[in-house]
Amino acid sequence: MFKSKKTKLDPNMTDTLIGEGTHFEGRLKSEASIRIEGHIVGDIDSQGDVTIGENGEARSNINARHVILAGQVTGNVQAAGKLTIKATGKLHGNLSAMELAIEPGGVFLGTSSKLAQETQPEGEAKLSSIDDPNAASASSAPSPAQTAAKLEESTATVLRSW
Repeated sequence: MFKSKKTKLDPNMTDTLIGEGTHFEGRLKSEASIRIEGHIVGDIDSQGDVTIGENGEARSNINARHVILAGQVTGNVQAAGKLTIKATGKLHGNLSAMELAIEPGGVFLGTSSKLAQETQPEGEAKLSSIDDPNAASASSAPSPAQTAAKLEESTATVLRSW
């Protein structure tokens, strides 16, 4: 009687809104963009963008294409593209992103890592961390001096790239 329509959602379109005064607890997964103006406790996974509004608060791990924080997030954030922390935004947790922008007044407490984009033979993009765990030799551990030099070099690279 009812036929289901399998239509692909546009990740550029905001499909889900958690409004101000709304409290949501659980895992939120969407093929389109999500906007949070209320409170959410639980992981957020979106193929589109995730926006946390000025009055929004999330105790979540967020994985999305782009993330904009104008409210408060406690948890880890991974953005395949750009993470923007607005002047009213606060992030208490770790982040991984291709690009990072923090406006004056924005708060970030945690560690950050920049994602690198590698091209696969099929032309699809794969995201990975700059520090490739497969690059280190499994047969010999680096000396403390080598580790310190690598850390200093990595820090200089991150500071130049951010």
